[in-house]
Amino acid sequence: AVAALKALNAYEDVMKVSTSRKIRAGVGKLRNRRHVQRRGPLVIYNQDNGIVKAFRNLPGVEIASVHSLNLLQLAPGGHLGRFVIWTEDAFKQLDTIFGTYETASDVKKGYHLPSAKITMPDVTRLINSDEIQSVVRPAGPKQTKR
Repeated sequence: AVAALKALNAYEDVMKVSTSRKIRAGVGKLRNRRHVQRRGPLVIYNQDNGIVKAFRNLPGVEIASVHSLNLLQLAPGGHLGRFVIWTEDAFKQLDTIFGTYETASDVKKGYHLPSAKITMPDVTRLINSDEIQSVVRPAGPKQTKR
């Protein structure tokens, strides 16, 4: 596991996690939540061929099956941009689990990928365009609260 992370230049993140282990501030120390540390890379696999046992002793590295993905694992704390390492089989399995824009999912019954409702993402330009402003009624007087 360490050799695979070094080959992917991801072992520096594991070392950063292991050096970030600190003692928690507050009463959580007394409630069996003594240490806090950063989150490391997330390894997503399709079939467990020893990959769980290989990565489970590395600090901060989490392992998840592609069939049981969790939003809190992909974006912990609601922060996007976690470093995710996909195995090749897991990446190929995504189309059968979630489907594509043309086909429905094979695993989840009746699930279709959500499509974009708006084609132009620049909403301020869209609202201020002449086509929209000619239809919208003008703004009323500004009301102040007492």
